[in-house]
Amino acid sequence: MTQPAISIKDVSVTFRPLADRNPTLRRSVGTFRHREKQEIVALDDVSLDIYKGEAFGIIGRNGAGKSTLLKVMAKTLKPNTGTVNVYGKTSTLLSLGLGMKTELSGRRNVYLGGLAAGLRKSEIDERFDSIVDYADLGEAIERPVKTYSSGMFSRLAFSVAMAIRPNILLLDEVLAVGDESFREKSMETMRQLLDDAGTIVFVSHALPRVEEFCDRAAYFEAGRIRAIGPSSEVVDVYRSTV
Repeated sequence: MTQPAISIKDVSVTFRPLADRNPTLRRSVGTFRHREKQEIVALDDVSLDIYKGEAFGIIGRNGAGKSTLLKVMAKTLKPNTGTVNVYGKTSTLLSLGLGMKTELSGRRNVYLGGLAAGLRKSEIDERFDSIVDYADLGEAIERPVKTYSSGMFSRLAFSVAMAIRPNILLLDEVLAVGDESFREKSMETMRQLLDDAGTIVFVSHALPRVEEFCDRAAYFEAGRIRAIGPSSEVVDVYRSTV
């Protein structure tokens, strides 16, 4: 693993709390005085390289900056400072089914998801049957998504994400989805992606999964990397602090 798939250099992200919808003059003056102190530092000068062919885990407590970093990698969030270079086609599952319209059929959602990911309609047409076969939905693909079980919903979301044929897969609390047989199939698909020099970044609180699946990991605390290295060693460091 010598070529980076993702290179992050000196990245910082800060947020401001939501503004009061009906501020009084006195409250507004007070807020202005303390605005600098109120800023939330989600990522603080983070530098990190993730390499082609590796599964990389990101762990830490809630609010440590894990999901913020994933959004920065996915280019759905622009950092305040620093640079992010991603070398490959990225597919992101920040949460299963994010962006799906539950009133619409599975078929319509396949097209919505594919178009949102940058595929042309002709490309979705070509891949549609394989998406449905992979998700094992059969005739249910014509039903509204709101009628799906959680397992069916998960299978469709993962199948659409993988139909993009990414080089880089970004997962937030999602590693294997659906029922047992589909979990095995999805895990095998992700292993194949790694064998083909693809890259998987996995944000999770499921420490055994991180140890089992990831080559390396980073432990985040207060927006900074506290430890980075082989996944089992980093998980041990994190466990010693919680």
